[in-house]
Amino acid sequence: MSAPEGGLRKRASSNGRDLTRPESPEPLPIPLYDNHAHLEFEDGVDQLDPLDSLDRAAAVGVRGVVQVGTDLETSRWSARLAESDPRVLAAVALHPNEAPKLFARGCLSAQLSEISRLAAQPRVRAVGETGLDFFRTGEDGREAQVESFETHIDIAKANGIALQIHDRDAHDEVVATLLRVGAPERTVFHCFSGDARLARVCNEYGWYMSFAGTATFRNAPALREALTVARPELVLAETDSPFLTPEPFRGRPNAPYLLPHTVRRMAETLEQPLEEVCARIAANTERVYGPWDPEGVDA
Repeated sequence: MSAPEGGLRKRASSNGRDLTRPESPEPLPIPLYDNHAHLEFEDGVDQLDPLDSLDRAAAVGVRGVVQVGTDLETSRWSARLAESDPRVLAAVALHPNEAPKLFARGCLSAQLSEISRLAAQPRVRAVGETGLDFFRTGEDGREAQVESFETHIDIAKANGIALQIHDRDAHDEVVATLLRVGAPERTVFHCFSGDARLARVCNEYGWYMSFAGTATFRNAPALREALTVARPELVLAETDSPFLTPEPFRGRPNAPYLLPHTVRRMAETLEQPLEEVCARIAANTERVYGPWDPEGVDA
């Protein structure tokens, strides 16, 4: 297998970080999946090509990845990678921070139509990442974000696939939008950033919560409390790589092969056997996205 020709690789910002790549962790006892990754990014001194990254992940028990788009370019690339490698499923969307810029250029509607076309492809199993981000977007851009989010919700429902939500400083507004428009049957809060209260809301409506490396951070006790409140059948795990590298490597380059650090911390927080947590996360992920290629993930 090879990565898509005419491949897209983006350089992650160093910002003075330690760019050495952590060693591989001990393999997980039961294989599972990375719910959300950005393999298009180059990061670190020892850069991993997407296929090398998938190989390294498989060696530690991360048998598949959901590769996520944030604009048309990365969404097309994600769909192509999913077609070329059975360890990858794709999510396609316009990131909420892109929506105001596209609206100002008069091309938001046209690009949403292209996302709708991509979402119909068989190995595109989610619309994401979409949602609301009030951290980087001010009042003047919120209307475009809401319009984009609502359209993405409709696209997910029309294609019968999952929705991956980016929710930053907008918990109440995201929930209100989902209830107003009607959430897809499988709705995932990517990189869950809420507290126990939001976890209880997700429990009530059957929305999935995907925990990232932030769940390992020393300054995130509220996030770990939310994990203990979340219904076990609604819990997923992700890297959001190359971002949000788990402790003890916070700030260094992230990749799917580092997901075991997060999953181990999740098991410790839940005070449950690691094998049980891994098996449940794997089953939950397959329930959200359907099967990866059986031969591909077992190879």
